[in-house]
Amino acid sequence: MSAVEFTDPVGLEAAVARAAEARHLLVALDFDGTLAPLVDDPMSARMLPAARDALTRLAHAPETTVALVSGRTLEHLAEISEREPDSLIHLAGSHGAEFWHPDADGEQDADDDAALRDALTAQAERIVGGVDGAWIEHKRFGFGLHTRLADRDGAAEAIARIDDLVRAEAPTWRRRTGQDILEFASRHEGKDSAVRSLRERVGADVVLFAGDDVTDEDALASLDAGDVGIRVGGGESVAEYRVADAAALAALLGRIAEARARE
Repeated sequence: MSAVEFTDPVGLEAAVARAAEARHLLVALDFDGTLAPLVDDPMSARMLPAARDALTRLAHAPETTVALVSGRTLEHLAEISEREPDSLIHLAGSHGAEFWHPDADGEQDADDDAALRDALTAQAERIVGGVDGAWIEHKRFGFGLHTRLADRDGAAEAIARIDDLVRAEAPTWRRRTGQDILEFASRHEGKDSAVRSLRERVGADVVLFAGDDVTDEDALASLDAGDVGIRVGGGESVAEYRVADAAALAALLGRIAEARARE
């Protein structure tokens, strides 16, 4: 497989040209599996060097906005993306419930369900304490169950028990699934609302969004005609285009950065 391989190379070439020629382009991207390879220890994830180079060039290009849109908390997203104080890259954490903008002070909404979140997270940790390879990630508006390192039976047991817990104690919380993760949150924002908010904030007329997981489908399905939606890797998707992996996406972003710099 070549470094950049597409399911529709002719169509994607036209989409790249459309993005490169936009009056104002918003490049909004998932992080894990999209810009960084998936790893067993989530906090060790780091962007591929080629992806970092492309995003830096895009963020400095005329009339171009770059944003990371992730299920990670804003604090964790800032850490794994190695955000510098003078960064020009916008961050949307917790599936769009938290934002950091280069031109804002970064104040966030209070979590009205913090007491319930803490109680459920503690119960969830006790539930998975005896399940090898399963662990709980603390989130700002909920928690996530990771089962990447658990065997199939252990993962199924942990998922069933956590589902029962939240169904009984917080039936209105939003349930999300991803690659070896089950997540619950008191906030119902999604990556679709995150992209919509970013588009309105910067006045973009074209959005390029790329992601590799189930939660990215919300954003991909919400794109307008003329936008560019890209699925990274396998799995069912509404995206019109697909690239093989994070390295392939980095190469594509580099081409767009080069074109935008010439504008």
